[in-house]
Amino acid sequence: MDRSDTAKKSDSAADGGERIAKRLARAGLCSRRDAERWIAEGRVSVNSRVLDSPACVVHPGDIVQVDGKVVPEPEPSRLWRYHKPSGLVTTARDEKGRETVFDRLPEDLPRVVSIGRLDLTTEGLLLLTNDGELARFLELPATGWTRRYRVRVFGEVDEAQLAGLAKGPTIEGVKYGPIEAVLDRVQGRNAWLTVSLKEGKNREIRKVMEALGLQVNRLIRVAYGPFQLGKLEEGAVEEVPKRVVREQIAPFFTAQEPAEPAESATKQRAKARADSEKASSARAGAAGAPAKAPMKAAAKPETKRPPRTAAKRHEAEAARKGEDAAPARRSTLSLSAKAGGKPAAAKPATKSARKPGEAGPKPQGKPAGKPVGKPSGTMSAKPGPKPGPKSIDGAGPRGGRGGKPDGSKAGPAATGGAKPGAKAGGRTERPRADRRR
Repeated sequence: MDRSDTAKKSDSAADGGERIAKRLARAGLCSRRDAERWIAEGRVSVNSRVLDSPACVVHPGDIVQVDGKVVPEPEPSRLWRYHKPSGLVTTARDEKGRETVFDRLPEDLPRVVSIGRLDLTTEGLLLLTNDGELARFLELPATGWTRRYRVRVFGEVDEAQLAGLAKGPTIEGVKYGPIEAVLDRVQGRNAWLTVSLKEGKNREIRKVMEALGLQVNRLIRVAYGPFQLGKLEEGAVEEVPKRVVREQIAPFFTAQEPAEPAESATKQRAKARADSEKASSARAGAAGAPAKAPMKAAAKPETKRPPRTAAKRHEAEAARKGEDAAPARRSTLSLSAKAGGKPAAAKPATKSARKPGEAGPKPQGKPAGKPVGKPSGTMSAKPGPKPGPKSIDGAGPRGGRGGKPDGSKAGPAATGGAKPGAKAGGRTERPRADRRR
């Protein structure tokens, strides 16, 4: 393979590609170190070109082959819990030909790698994954995950010595990290301990207990970080839900996901405007109804719109004038009634004076009551002489008003005799109906 071409691919690692060793590790074939060794041996090829250097970047769509077999595209990261029984080796291939944990796995399980290792006689929880990069991430002590074990030891347990392990013991020149050991119970010469540590060096618990004069005869791992062994039966495999995996190992997936592109200035302004509107509406809602009361008080009073047509305007104006003139008319009538004057309703000025001997107009109706006083003359059934000329107000000829003694007709009250309410002076009295008006 051309080295210049390899250098160009190495420079394009930021374009969404990944190094070939990482691709092989993610596929679960080997570790990165083993991938580099395979490349040096000429076992790895990309797009039918055999690689001679691990400085190669592959992109989606490139065909990667190991020993002539195509390496599939990496699948989404998955995680399984496995209850390892005692007597199995945690390795893909054993030089001595012993049985491994991968020989006991179900056939429908994809190619997986183990996260950490357990000794031949150690049993308990073993995590498996199809992502070699995830396995490497969880194995590092920098992850800070605690491994918890149940340990059965033979010998006399000194709790003071167990408490001293929290400082980090040094055994045979090897410095170990802090170890938390608690005595649970004692059964004869045996005792059960709970041991928690964060490193997990090779045979660490067995070597530390031997330094305390205790012999480990059973070792069970019950937890690895947030994942517990629980009631998983020996030899059983159970996949961890993907949601739980992403929640518990969020730093790993966050580092792999590309950064989101920055928002444009227009989107930022729109977002700020929407936030300000929400804040103002929230303040208005908190203030409640009293904040809206001043607006209602400041509203202009409604005014009636004038009629549009001329007829409507004339009717409205006439009604308004009638309302204004009605009280004045009533007061005029009352004053004239008190003074005994003539009612203002009659307008004889508009009519011409009657000729002598002409009968006056007939009354509109009968008087509403008895006259107030006696008339000065006597009523006569015989027709009298024709009346002489009269004035406009209905007075008879000189010699008296209200009719002659012979009962001749005179004035407007000829049909009903003398006008009721006539006084001795010759002035007629108005009926009660007229006074009411």
